[in-house]
Amino acid sequence: MRLPIIGHYINGGRVDSADGDRQPVFNPATGEVGAEVLVGNEADVETAVAAAKAAAPAWAATAPLKRARILFRFKDLIERHHDDLAAAITREHGKIFSDAKGEVTRGLEVVEFACGIPQLLKTQFTDNIGGGIDNWNLRQPLGVTAGITPFNFPFMVPMWMAPVALATGNTFILKPSERDPSPSLMVAELLHEAGLPDGVFNVLQGGKNVVNALLRNPDVRAVSFVGSTPIAEHVYTAGTSRMGPYPLRVQALGGAKNHLVVMPDANLEQAVDALMGAAYGSAGERCMAVSVAVAVGSVADKLIDALIPRVQLLKVKNGMDPDAEMGPVVTAEHKAKIEAYIEAGVKAGAKLLVDGRGLKVGGHDQGFFLGGCLFDHVTPDMTIYREEIFGPVLCIVRVPDFAAAIDLINGHEFGNGVSLFTSDGNTAREFSRRIEVGMVGINVPIPVPMAWHSFGGWKRSMFGDLHAYGEEGIRFYTRYKSIMQRWPETIDKGPEFSMPVSK
Repeated sequence: MRLPIIGHYINGGRVDSADGDRQPVFNPATGEVGAEVLVGNEADVETAVAAAKAAAPAWAATAPLKRARILFRFKDLIERHHDDLAAAITREHGKIFSDAKGEVTRGLEVVEFACGIPQLLKTQFTDNIGGGIDNWNLRQPLGVTAGITPFNFPFMVPMWMAPVALATGNTFILKPSERDPSPSLMVAELLHEAGLPDGVFNVLQGGKNVVNALLRNPDVRAVSFVGSTPIAEHVYTAGTSRMGPYPLRVQALGGAKNHLVVMPDANLEQAVDALMGAAYGSAGERCMAVSVAVAVGSVADKLIDALIPRVQLLKVKNGMDPDAEMGPVVTAEHKAKIEAYIEAGVKAGAKLLVDGRGLKVGGHDQGFFLGGCLFDHVTPDMTIYREEIFGPVLCIVRVPDFAAAIDLINGHEFGNGVSLFTSDGNTAREFSRRIEVGMVGINVPIPVPMAWHSFGGWKRSMFGDLHAYGEEGIRFYTRYKSIMQRWPETIDKGPEFSMPVSK
């Protein structure tokens, strides 16, 4: 049986050529190949950039209100196809269906934010700064922009980028993960149905060759990236070092090692519930997943006693099963990588309290399943503490007091997200101000900002100055221009050679 081909979307239509390289797209729950995705090349990049460049002037000149109306229609179409998008995510990523539906909703929220672009593009005006001169500013689109997105959120992360880029008058090229590419084409077709002009939104399938070609192309003015830190650093370095009249603007969100601090005065039941969802939801394949529980003082043993049976009883099943709590990981290779981390933790001397390796799910013998894993007595020198595992592995680090918890977290190279569970307001206040992490939750396990705020970490979790979506996203996808204007009654004053000042 011939497998479906998942191709590009360029200039208003699918490109499903039988020519060129392809690679398999798996269903992680069964281990079966469900489709093949095209692997783009430099010629494909040139074609997509040319289409986006040709469409850019007319789209930039389109009134923000008209752009917003297209996004309103896009929003309506997402709502109508909400479960179809979620099913595609579960089929190719593996996360449980309820989690996939949540992903679609969080992406939809950024679309809703972008629908307010007429208000968001309002700027400042100063009447008569002096000498009959008025001063105001504009935020204007950059031109062709691109987004490079990861496998773990094949709908939500593209929505962090594309709606804001389109609303501000840019054209956009999406390079999704080749592991779960179908949602990207669904987005393209929904935007087309909403009335978006041809060439304004394009999709290029492929791997690092497509990424590098986008970074080199002088007509691409901005690139937003979400993925691992080594690739984020490569994207940022390659992009910002590009020579030419228009330096490439880069926003590159990298890896994480997110901590959740449990104080002795915390509500233990709430903290355990938070850890279960944040560590094992989506099989730990989230950049905001909690992978380290920092147990302060006397709470450690009680926390572990409560966690062990919960981790052992996790319902790991096909993501479409209605009572599943965790699905498979995305590929066999990623499963093997996680298992190697677990073995490294054991060899380093950490105590493996719950071992999820070897899990079998009935009827899914070839699926990429792992059970939840729980380590105790993890220390900062261990690989399982230093590196991002990106799987269902929770590490317990014991510290004597609050100050030691702060020092532990601030000493890590990543600074994406962090949480504190406590009943003390002063502890929470001190934590919020002293912690060197970009997104902080107080009794909130996964502090992902809402669409009208902005997302991004500190330290080696983010490269670039402007965070994703929200008002930071508006600034990323626009250039600031200041305008001073005077309409004098006469022109016989003559030249002025001194510095102009307000009079």
